[in-house]
Amino acid sequence: MLLSPACCLILLLLFNSVDAGRILSKIKERVRNLQLQKVKQHLLTQAASGRQPRQHVKEGRIHQQLNHFNRQDVSTFPQRFFVNEAYWRSPDGPVFLFIGGEGPMFEFDVLAGHHVDMAEEHGALLVALEHRFYGDSINPDGLKTENLADLSSQQAIADLAVFHQYISQSFNLSHRNTWISFGGSYSGALSAWFRGKFPHLVYGAVASSAPVKANLDFSAYSNTVGLSLMNEAVGGSEKCLAAVREAFDAVEAALMGGNGSRVAVDFGCCQIPEDLDDQIELMQNLADIFMGTVQYNEEGVLMSINEVCGVMTNKSEAHEEKMEAYNRLVKLAQIYHSTSEEPCMDISHEKTLKDLMDTSLRSGRRTERQWTYQTCTEFGFYQTCEDVTCPFSGMVTLQVHTEVCPILFGISQHSLPGRIAFTNTYYGGDNLSTRRVLYVNGGIDPWKELSVVQDRTEEGEEAQSVFIEDTAHCADMMSRRVTDRCSLKRAREEIERHVAGWLKTAAQEKM
Repeated sequence: MLLSPACCLILLLLFNSVDAGRILSKIKERVRNLQLQKVKQHLLTQAASGRQPRQHVKEGRIHQQLNHFNRQDVSTFPQRFFVNEAYWRSPDGPVFLFIGGEGPMFEFDVLAGHHVDMAEEHGALLVALEHRFYGDSINPDGLKTENLADLSSQQAIADLAVFHQYISQSFNLSHRNTWISFGGSYSGALSAWFRGKFPHLVYGAVASSAPVKANLDFSAYSNTVGLSLMNEAVGGSEKCLAAVREAFDAVEAALMGGNGSRVAVDFGCCQIPEDLDDQIELMQNLADIFMGTVQYNEEGVLMSINEVCGVMTNKSEAHEEKMEAYNRLVKLAQIYHSTSEEPCMDISHEKTLKDLMDTSLRSGRRTERQWTYQTCTEFGFYQTCEDVTCPFSGMVTLQVHTEVCPILFGISQHSLPGRIAFTNTYYGGDNLSTRRVLYVNGGIDPWKELSVVQDRTEEGEEAQSVFIEDTAHCADMMSRRVTDRCSLKRAREEIERHVAGWLKTAAQEKM
């Protein structure tokens, strides 16, 4: 077994999902960095009390077939994984599998999080597998278009099945070791799909904020962001949503009126938005501030919904009393940029395409090109704003999002509906009937629109969903915090009851 001590602690991209603008990606980076600080502090606290869980973590590689569905193709790639034996009650303790998504994986995934807390309670072996073509799990030429053909969720699920066999052989596991899978966002969908496709390998699955339904035109994302900005329980209001709408209308009017130079100065743009493509980039990046705020509400990054709405409606005394909606949005953008490292807001569409065309690996941090490929071939997830309920700019259309598919990968826009339909046919969309899959969603998370939020179980059957009224994306996956809302605390307890129940039932079945 190829294992070596893991040497660094970096946060997993827990919250990856298809996001169109640069600013939302930057906000996600801030979420990761903040969580990293918290995990480091947690581990330091454990070390001070004499506990050293990192000593039990090992990193390894498994050589996976590039194409599991063509046995004549013997090409392979190195797939990274982590193992933590700190809590395992060998030899019959359960196995908790943490599934990697569209980003690099790190030893944090077997050191911290709600699944780790439960592993400690149940004496589970913790294992985590990085997704093919992300992080270090990619061949040097993997980003070339012709090689991306081996990047798909179907191949990723087959990777999990092979990894299951590899771990079982390496640790002499048997049918007495019950496997439970965990994942969030895209990897949450993989968790549900793995249980659905290989029910004999994994006994139960937790799928947090999992978009199991592929959707070409994901207009509901922006609509849900608007509803969340209006949700008084988290600090929103009708006045806030109205101000956001008014602000975007004003920016669009300024651009259409030929005042691009003024807009560039006001919003600190690196370029003057003269071309339509650059104007769309600007509007998407401004929308990203609100999207990121809602998706990661109360994560301690940038501002919360309550604070953003304070700026947009002048609720806080810290802001000027008489600001038009346009100027409030300028103020909000200034607040964002004051906390960022970028000298200006890059709105060059040409640069965006150039970055996506880059096939060099550079480092394991590359994610955009691979994920864009998966949206073109499998999922869509394009966050459009053509619906009348969208609070942002109608310039962000489905045509704008999908035109990158033929440019980058030679994938026809006309083929996309069929590709999305196949994904839903293959997995079942959001009408899944797989038993022992627990879908966990937050009430203000836009991704809940593509998940399972209502139980379709018969009377007497176990519930299959946990709905947390006032929390955001993947909030349940973090370890407990004193600042957690009561609804989040109750949700984690419900997840714990399900996992404990699965393990108890599995043990009874094996007696």
